[in-house]
Amino acid sequence: MSAADACAEFAPAKINLYLHITGRQGDGYHRLDSVAVFPAIGDRVTAHPAPALSLEITGPFAGDLGAGADNLVLAAARALSVSEAGGSDGRARGAALRLEKNLPVASGIGGGSADAAATLRLLARVWASERADLPAIAARLGADVPVCLGARAARMSGIGTDLAPAPYLPEAGIVLANPGIALPTREVFAARAGAFSAAPALPAGWGDAAAMAADLAALGNDLEAPAIALRPQVGTVLAALRTLPGALLARMSGSGATCFALFATAAAALAAARHLPREWWVRAGGLPATERRAGSG
Repeated sequence: MSAADACAEFAPAKINLYLHITGRQGDGYHRLDSVAVFPAIGDRVTAHPAPALSLEITGPFAGDLGAGADNLVLAAARALSVSEAGGSDGRARGAALRLEKNLPVASGIGGGSADAAATLRLLARVWASERADLPAIAARLGADVPVCLGARAARMSGIGTDLAPAPYLPEAGIVLANPGIALPTREVFAARAGAFSAAPALPAGWGDAAAMAADLAALGNDLEAPAIALRPQVGTVLAALRTLPGALLARMSGSGATCFALFATAAAALAAARHLPREWWVRAGGLPATERRAGSG
């Protein structure tokens, strides 16, 4: 690993292939069931030696995000720096952090959580914090941070912090599209009505992207309807994605407003993305196949 690699970490977007809200706890948190995947589309966090913690934000969405004390990158850095295993001498650590913000803010693809997780991975390496309990720190930072810490396909349950291996996922292509609007998670959950959904029985895996999309089509995102009620533009994006050549499935991710479409290959996704309006935020690429488990298709 080069010195440049040691001081940088990629923060991929988190995409929910489906999202079922399975219940609500006494503390108000909702329980869910979902499979999350991580395309090679995301933010980037870098760190350089410094006596104290600081954060600079660059990138196309820098203006939508403050660098104050409540920023999740700084929160993650502080949590690691003051942890018992933050350093061999027990002292708090410093670093000059830079976040290249390429993902839209409040868009249902875990951008803030991905940034926090990348910061933990990066600073644990830079500070040589071998004893730090990163999963425990991640869980304290937010419900999506643990799955983003691994940054690999996983099945989420509980409030999102209970993780298990995903079914075998074949190679596929994906297009992400956001109409340029923010959609706070709290608002979407508040607008949700109706019964809870069951956690589905999933196969051990799928042979190809078409088979995966066919099974996922029988599931859904329980936050899609309230999101569309709050921001009708989400429905417009979904309609456009469904008409793209080669699209196998279109769905909203998380609490929105970002939506995605699955394709057989990354090349098909890249070609289809050119048909979407230029004023939208659009990215396309591939989803790598996951490791096969015993009994997977």
